[in-house]
Amino acid sequence: MAIRGARARSGSLTPHLIVPDAAEAMDFYRRAFGPIELYRSELPAGGGLHIHLRVADTLVMLTDEMTPPENEESINSQIVLRAPQSLGGNSVLLQLTVEDADEVYRRALDAGATPTLPLSDTFWGDRYGWVTDPLGHIWEISAPLEELTPEQVQERMLALGRGHTGAEGT
Repeated sequence: MAIRGARARSGSLTPHLIVPDAAEAMDFYRRAFGPIELYRSELPAGGGLHIHLRVADTLVMLTDEMTPPENEESINSQIVLRAPQSLGGNSVLLQLTVEDADEVYRRALDAGATPTLPLSDTFWGDRYGWVTDPLGHIWEISAPLEELTPEQVQERMLALGRGHTGAEGT
């Protein structure tokens, strides 16, 4: 598979996910989110797998975890890449904005994700929830329901603090 078209554009930001098994990750993402695989290669010296995929309109990269080889004295021996499961936590949320949050949330669960935050209609005007994929990454699934001004969002947030749902704009 050629790398042409699989590279990030200048001025873009590309998530690069570290996973225990890039092939397994690609299989899950294919079933859950329907990405297109753009590029796949083996890393040098049996270092694992590297994949470029397009999720919605965003380039995402997957790479197998890396630990330094024992008794290796090279610059690569300083590189350590760990997946969220290996670290026991996560420091990044991946927000996927879609047309139908319920359908994508269900598809992710059917593919093996764990529900982390149930879908609900939010005060900021989205249908929104979280799933954790089998590799430990948290995906925010969001579908806009209505366009609100920052002032309307603030008003609804304050209404929540007063015990109102905020969804009615009270």
